[in-house]
Amino acid sequence: MTINLLDVVGRVSYNCDIIFRVIDIREEQGKKLAVLYGENFRLIADAPYEDLVVIDQNTRSKVASEYQSLEEQSYQLFRQDVDLLQFKQEFEATEGYSKPFNYFQVPGKVLHLDGDPSYLQKCLTLYEKIGVPVTGIHVNEKEMPNKIGSLIDYYRPDIIVITGHDAYSKAKGKPTDINAYRHSKHFVQAVREARKKFPHLDQLVIFAGACQSHFESLIQAGANFASSPSRVNIHALDPVYIVAKISFTPFMERINVWDVLRNTLTGEKGLGGIETKGVLRTGMPYNKGNHE
Repeated sequence: MTINLLDVVGRVSYNCDIIFRVIDIREEQGKKLAVLYGENFRLIADAPYEDLVVIDQNTRSKVASEYQSLEEQSYQLFRQDVDLLQFKQEFEATEGYSKPFNYFQVPGKVLHLDGDPSYLQKCLTLYEKIGVPVTGIHVNEKEMPNKIGSLIDYYRPDIIVITGHDAYSKAKGKPTDINAYRHSKHFVQAVREARKKFPHLDQLVIFAGACQSHFESLIQAGANFASSPSRVNIHALDPVYIVAKISFTPFMERINVWDVLRNTLTGEKGLGGIETKGVLRTGMPYNKGNHE
């Protein structure tokens, strides 16, 4: 069987547990190797060419439908959370409805940097569905530390997402060694560069990491939320749920970490963080005539 670029494949030695897309085929020491990106997880992997098998359309559709149902469930739970937050805000802004109903809200602006253009598109669709103001930019993980400073200056975000693909390799070292990870060190450097601009954790809220990323290093570098405490794979859309919750939480309220994690698809094994203030601000008056 011939495997080509962009084919959707599984690894026979792993019982095809994760579906990947082939993004590169190269030769090392006379053997053919394929570089793979996870279709639903932010994972990058190398695999021997002969270990790969093309996944048929039926299996792909079945897996896609399973993930779609999980995503929908997660979205509905998140929507309930946001509706509750907005109801509470409305009640407080109008002093228990005794004042005229004429306020407006400014959710936190997100700058989302992603090493994977197709994941970025998926995330942007979800941000739009939720109503989060976002700018999404595809940046190769290795280039993130060099580009992040000027992007922050230009877009002035309240929240920044630094993600893409990552993976831990046992062959390269222990889980504590950052050099044993594909892109964790680039994410860490990018977080440090961002913190040079805004050192305070509540001035700029940062989510960083991808599948199996070195969680502790990312938090130490200055991320508010990061992956992956148990070095597990995280779902492509998990960063969106985390930062959307922050975007819609009032700046006078602290966010309980568990409240942020419970509606993600991966939960606390794949994601973690520290107490952080929300960034939503309420203003008055809202002149309806100027917004039509």
